[in-house]
Amino acid sequence: MENLDESAPPFKFLHTINRVTVPIVAKVNGLAIGIGTTLLLHCDLVYASDNATFALPFVKLGLLPEAGSSLLLPRLCGHQRASELLLLGDNFSARQAQQFGFVNAVVAADELDQQVDNVIAKLTSQSRQALRISKQLIKSPQQSVADRISHEAGYFAKALSSDEAKQAIAAKLQKK
Repeated sequence: MENLDESAPPFKFLHTINRVTVPIVAKVNGLAIGIGTTLLLHCDLVYASDNATFALPFVKLGLLPEAGSSLLLPRLCGHQRASELLLLGDNFSARQAQQFGFVNAVVAADELDQQVDNVIAKLTSQSRQALRISKQLIKSPQQSVADRISHEAGYFAKALSSDEAKQAIAAKLQKK
């Protein structure tokens, strides 16, 4: 069996994108085939135009899932749906991608840039620390609910006492 060089640029990129600590926002307008779809599994928010088309044709091509898709896809949409998408490799629409959990919203192609700009503006107005820690919690390995509650509580207590949180809460209370 031939080994791929994990220091090759595509692997370096995949490992880098997996370690990004800030939210990754993607937009899809047109075709997202193979790696174009599997990269979305590493994104936090994904928006697609109504003409976007997705596919994971690896098995059809005699290949195997890549970019962590065999782990991430079942987590995202369940075992049966992941099996259907990876084993059959059929194209699916933006609306289907939204139903499967790949895409947060589907908009007209001429509205896609504005939609993503609005989302990015919302994100950049948030606490960077809260965004980073929230992303870390969301991506952390599966653990028991009890462990997760305790883990979240520790971070929540720290965040609650931060200047950013105090300012944001005070601003909300002033609006009322």
